[in-house]
Amino acid sequence: MRPVTEHDIRTSFVNCSKGEAKRLSIPKDLEDHPWKDLDFLGWRDPGAPERAYLIAERDDVLVGIALRVASGGSRRFTSRSMCSLCLTTHTSGGVALMTARRTGEAGRQGNSVGHYLCIDLACSLYTRGKKEAAGSGAIEETLTLDEKVARTRTNLQSFLDKVVA
Repeated sequence: MRPVTEHDIRTSFVNCSKGEAKRLSIPKDLEDHPWKDLDFLGWRDPGAPERAYLIAERDDVLVGIALRVASGGSRRFTSRSMCSLCLTTHTSGGVALMTARRTGEAGRQGNSVGHYLCIDLACSLYTRGKKEAAGSGAIEETLTLDEKVARTRTNLQSFLDKVVA
């Protein structure tokens, strides 16, 4: 992913108002992100834990989506969940259902799209082996790194297509 600025982020949102985009919390350390290892920029709002944001390139245009993190009951430590984007498995609390309001008329009618995503939105780093899920015990795969990255990007584009459609 190419490096983005605060202005890029605020103008990229497609499923929230301009006022909401203007008020949302932007990561303070944008220049420190490992851009070459990211397929998207994702972060949680520190002031509102039920909010998360994801910025990705779609057809060479930045698309930002606001997400709501579903609050669920605590699961046992031995239970595992898998992220829909990077297919990383996490133990309790590492994956959450995140929903995005759809764009256009569907969104105005209250329709949304949900996916189970890594709670820290670090899917790109998990895919590349730069970060390891706590207590996950990695699943052996025969795919190459390039194939894993392509799979994550395909899953991401599918999610974006459902939100923007």
